Amino acid sequence: MLPIGVTAAFAQLRGHGGPVRALAISSDGQTVISGSFDSTAVRWSLARNAAEQVLRFHADAVNAVAWLRDGRAATAGADGRIAIWTSGKSEPDTVLEGHSGPVAALAASADGATLASASWDHTVRLWPLAGGPPRVLDGHSQNVNGVAFAADGRALISVSYDQSVRIWPLSGSLAPTVVAMPTPLNAVAVNRDGEIAIGGADGRVYWLAAGGARAGEVTAGPRPVISIAISPDGAHVAAASIGGAVAVIDRATRSLARTLVGPGLPVWSVAFLPDSRTLLTGGADNIVRRWNAATGEPIDRLLLETTGDPLAAYAGDRGAEVFRACVACHTLGAEQASKAGPTLAGIFSRRIATAPGYNFSDALKRLDIVWTPETVSKLFEIGPQAYTPGTKMPEQRIGSEQDRAALVQFLERATKR
Repeated sequence: MLPIGVTAAFAQLRGHGGPVRALAISSDGQTVISGSFDSTAVRWSLARNAAEQVLRFHADAVNAVAWLRDGRAATAGADGRIAIWTSGKSEPDTVLEGHSGPVAALAASADGATLASASWDHTVRLWPLAGGPPRVLDGHSQNVNGVAFAADGRALISVSYDQSVRIWPLSGSLAPTVVAMPTPLNAVAVNRDGEIAIGGADGRVYWLAAGGARAGEVTAGPRPVISIAISPDGAHVAAASIGGAVAVIDRATRSLARTLVGPGLPVWSVAFLPDSRTLLTGGADNIVRRWNAATGEPIDRLLLETTGDPLAAYAGDRGAEVFRACVACHTLGAEQASKAGPTLAGIFSRRIATAPGYNFSDALKRLDIVWTPETVSKLFEIGPQAYTPGTKMPEQRIGSEQDRAALVQFLERATKR
């Protein structure tokens, strides 16, 4: 059933049942593929604003998508698998397996020969699309969150939560160039002129020259940058935030041009159309939104809608404001269903990975943690990856002791059954 006045074509943009984790736009700008926490990928016609196909294969969240040069698509998931799809087919042509952790990012080489994958198993893999075993690139000490080919195709760039950028030569036996950074890193993109843009957990976008030399930075916002894209004309970088805003940054001046503000929920993915003016975003409200990046205004009338604020009853509560970054994945009440993450109702005094009705990983089930004010605070002090290894929870820390205390106090009030 559709609301009165909303056409079926526009309604199709709301097809996912969970946050939109990844976006990739075809070279002609006519088709987009999206990946979601709901474990599906959807291929959309932008000309018709309609879903053309739902791709069901992965057993967990689809974290990354990419178009290949031959017109096929690649999807990768938290299940550690990569699937290669031909348009119209209901099953993947090929499944690439080998990662022992979630795959967080994909990149296809310009010559169409290789697919690169970044994983939380601390490795990068280079898959020959003609067949054969992958080349495994070891060296990162924590989750690898982003990967991109250099503009000249001679190197691969990876970024990690270990606060390093690695530039891997693709020929010969040279060791990678390692660039130490001041913050954990979540995303990377490369411009046609070779410049590298990196999204940091400190809310900044950093630039590196092709060889790795630091070339500037700009603050995109106060919350971690979790996805970035460079416009095809190279003029702008879009930096999406877990706080819900998208910063559009002028590359030439290294300055914030404008900020796109949606419903206030995390924006997990961002991609430019070939016109360099139209921007697509995928967020925690399950919608693929379309924006005029030059003006900062949304394009589709349906996309002006916002979801109700689940924290409206807690206006003025500092702990609720800290929790706002979590509402995309967690509910608070016993009558509310789990989302991408389990409901937090009754969390205190409960053993980890025992909330009813949620499929927890085996790694979490093996942990000996009981949720108390102290353990919840510790989770955000040192980060989920260190405290609860094997979690699907996005990496984030709360550096302020006062903010951690406010969050715990809020959860004690809001999650009582």
